[in-house]
Order: sequence, then structure tokens, then C-alpha cells
Amino acid sequence: MVTTAHPVAVSPTALPARALAVRHLGPNWYASVMGTAIIANAGATLPYPFTGLRTGCTIVWALSFAMLAVLLTARAAHWIHHRDQARAHLLDPAVAPFYGCLSMALLAVGAGTLIVGKDWLGTGAAVALDTVLFTAGTAIGLAAAVTIPYLMVTRHRITADQASPVWLLPVVAPMVSAAVGPLLIPHLPAGQAQQTMLYACFAMFGLSLLATLVMLPMVFARLVTAGPLPLALTPTLFLVLGPLGQSTTAANKFADFAPGVVPAPLDRGFLAFAVLYGVPVLGFALLWLSLAAAMVVRARRRGMGFAMTWWAFTFPIGTCVTGAEGLAHHTGLAVFDWLATGLFAFLVTAVAVALNHTLRGLAGGKLLAAPA
Repeated sequence: MVTTAHPVAVSPTALPARALAVRHLGPNWYASVMGTAIIANAGATLPYPFTGLRTGCTIVWALSFAMLAVLLTARAAHWIHHRDQARAHLLDPAVAPFYGCLSMALLAVGAGTLIVGKDWLGTGAAVALDTVLFTAGTAIGLAAAVTIPYLMVTRHRITADQASPVWLLPVVAPMVSAAVGPLLIPHLPAGQAQQTMLYACFAMFGLSLLATLVMLPMVFARLVTAGPLPLALTPTLFLVLGPLGQSTTAANKFADFAPGVVPAPLDRGFLAFAVLYGVPVLGFALLWLSLAAAMVVRARRRGMGFAMTWWAFTFPIGTCVTGAEGLAHHTGLAVFDWLATGLFAFLVTAVAVALNHTLRGLAGGKLLAAPA
């Protein structure tokens, strides 16, 4: 007797337990990698080199590298086994912007490799690894900066009261490339290669800054006209600090690496721009930090519990630390040193709290459960 085999559709419940565990693992999880890596990047250049600080930063970088490797593997499994859910994430206006976090995670870990990872890997290996991570992160970031707004216009159905700081994530990714790209300039051939990298980073600075200036007024208008964000989303107000702190960091990096790369007086122009741009922008960042902190205190009093949005307290603050460090270097003002150190203390505390809650949520299976 001959039997004919018929294809049988595999339902999600028929998948292995490991595959099922990543069904609801969204791109927002890359924020945990970003938030961890920024400790190493910011701490290594603090004005007050505490005993053991650099070693501690290198350990944190290694942790962020391991987290990135695990998360990339888990997200690959998500796309292989749960393509329906992955597509649904892209078509969800609340989730799709988080694809910018993949780019920023790659870039943050790559920068840490060159800043502190070289202590363990050696300069040659660190440069090679950062080149790969920077190239991949920049390509993904530029793609997200175009694709996500395109989907918002053509596929997502959004009303004015849905405007969210999360919208900034895809467009701020090129700003991270602009801030960390100059670290590779000394390792490129002198002349055209170095100049091209510097100007490419400056172009991404402009791309991201102008896109942020388009979106930020919509976010503030939504707060004024529709009231506070839902409790769980209140921490995302800190995301506004990302483009502010990162652009200040980028402007200072241009000033650091322009001498010897571009002719005078352009090199001095980058220094003047770093100060004239960075000081007022960091001032606005402190204003927004005060507003966001007040809103978080309000939400906490009304019962705001832990959610993965708490990672918004980390990377954006880290960019303000690196921005303040750059201004301290170029102005010689001790007040920027104090600001960088104070914000770094907040950053370390925020990462410790968010990481503790995340590990507990993973152990209990709560964070990977289907959303209510």
C-alpha cells in the first residue's frame, strides 16, 4: 500500500520551547545593550580617573558584547521561527521605531571595543571589530532612518495623540554613527580617506539633527494637548535626551579629530562649532531632563511599575555624560566635569536597577510572555 504525505502547517505551539521563548522578543531589547555599553564608553573618559575605573569599564564592555551576541542570536531565532510576529512588529507603530536600537547597540559596543576593549584584544583586533560593527550599525541605522518613517507614512495609521518620543529612535541612530565614527579616523590612510570619514560623519550629524527637529515639536505638542503619557511609557521621555547629548558629543568629536585632517581654518571652525552648538543644546537637555524627571516622579506616585521602558533612563543619560565631557575638554570649565560625573553616577544607578529588574523578569518568564 502506498501512502501520500501531505504537508502540515506548523503552529507556534508545535515549536520547540526555546523557539517559543523568543516569540515576543522585540527589537526594544537592544536598548539593554545600548544602556550597558554606554557605561564603558562614558566612564573611560571621565575627568576623575577613580582607581579601577578603566578595568571596571572594560568588564562592562565585555558584558555588553556578550549581551549583544546573545540578543543577536535570539532575534535571529525570532525571525526564523516567528516571521508573522516579526512582520507584525514592523507594522506596529509602537514597536517599529525600536529597530533603530539594533543600529545603536552595534555602534555602542563597537565604540567600546576601540575605547576600552583594545586593552584586552589589542589595537589591531579592536580596530577590525569596531570597523565591522560600525559599518553594520551605520548601514542598519541609515536604512531604519528611511524605512521606519516610510512605514509610518504609508502603512501605519497614527493619530496626533499617539506621538511618542519613541519616534526619535530610528532618526537618532545616524547621530550615534556621527559620534563614534571619528574614533576610526586615526586608523585610516591620511588624506582623502580620513577627510571622507569626517565629512560623512558630519553629514549624518545633519541628517539626524534636522529629522529630530521635525519630530520633537510633535512630541511636545502631544504632551501639551493630550496630557501625560501612559504610566508605562513615561520613562520614554528620557529618549529626547539622546539626540541632544549625542549631537553634543558628535560636535566635540569633530573638534577632536579635525586638526590634521582638514586644512585651517576649517579645523578651528569645528572647535568653535563644538562649543557654540554644544553649550546651548546641553542647556536644553538639562531643562528636558528636569521636566522628564518630574513626570517620572508623578508616574511613580501613581503606580508606575517596571517595564522595559526603564532602559530609557540609561543610554540617553550616557550621551549627556559624553557631551559634558567633550565640553569640559574644549572649554576648560570644571562645571562640565562636575556635571559629567554627577550624570555618570545616575547612569550607573539606572543601569543597575534596570538590569536587576530585567534579570528577575526573565527568570520569572514575565518579560517574554505575550503582551496583555
